[in-house]
Amino acid sequence: MLFLAVLIAVCSATMPSAVAAQNAGRSGRPDRVVLVTGSTGGLGREVARALAGTGAHVIVHGRDEQRGAALVAEIERAGVGSARFYRADFASFEAVRAFAAAVRRDYQRLDVLVNNAGVWLDSPERQLSADGHEMHFQVNYLSGFLLTRELLPLIEASAPARIVNVTSVAQQPIDFDDVMLDVGYDDGRAYARSKLAQVMFTFDLADELADRGITVVAVHPASMMNTDMVLERGARPRSSVEQGRDAVMRAITSSDVHSGQYYRGLEVARANAQAYDETARARLMRLSEELTGIRR
Repeated sequence: MLFLAVLIAVCSATMPSAVAAQNAGRSGRPDRVVLVTGSTGGLGREVARALAGTGAHVIVHGRDEQRGAALVAEIERAGVGSARFYRADFASFEAVRAFAAAVRRDYQRLDVLVNNAGVWLDSPERQLSADGHEMHFQVNYLSGFLLTRELLPLIEASAPARIVNVTSVAQQPIDFDDVMLDVGYDDGRAYARSKLAQVMFTFDLADELADRGITVVAVHPASMMNTDMVLERGARPRSSVEQGRDAVMRAITSSDVHSGQYYRGLEVARANAQAYDETARARLMRLSEELTGIRR
């Protein structure tokens, strides 16, 4: 994976939406402001389009300015919702912090955060992030953890609000003696551990925010959707991105969704047993805070 520059770049093609962004963030209008990470393609793109169709202002995030500008333009042409694009590479904590700072600067509210950005690398070789961490663990989990913590004051100020962590049914227990898979690396194992970490964080954050009007859930949208990430591996899709979109939209909008739950599609499900191990969750929390430099 090539690392993009860590600085946030607001694509010039999206400048008309910058005005909409300021209005959505500062005017006090009833528009919802929703941030969907990894929304320039695949599931994230479909979720962003669906949210804009409800009249929301969508903060579009990704690494590709051209794709981000194209999605913003599509949303603007539809004339229902609005959007603005920010570029940030989740393989860099510096980029995540800059992204969060830009959102805090540009908005006074954030009604929904959808942590969707993720990778599933098709390589037998272990790859490291700009910060020296195993790539799946950082991009799929640690960067979402950091972004959530950086944006939490803004989310709390917008309560009632929601945080939706897009995870996977593919979950494997974390070996705390070898979190970064220095020994016996396998891309599937790395992906599955990062996804379980998301669920464990969901449970802890839901407990922490129980009395603050913030609903926190994890959702496995669908198995092996027909996204570029799946198709580029030569895998055979078993579900559609539309199915996944519907599951995530339910997690965002339904009044029947309850904080601290893990959903498999549209139904409450049981996560990997380690997610219910409070000692393991405490270890993960301490590790996450140490690696990201976050202090509560």
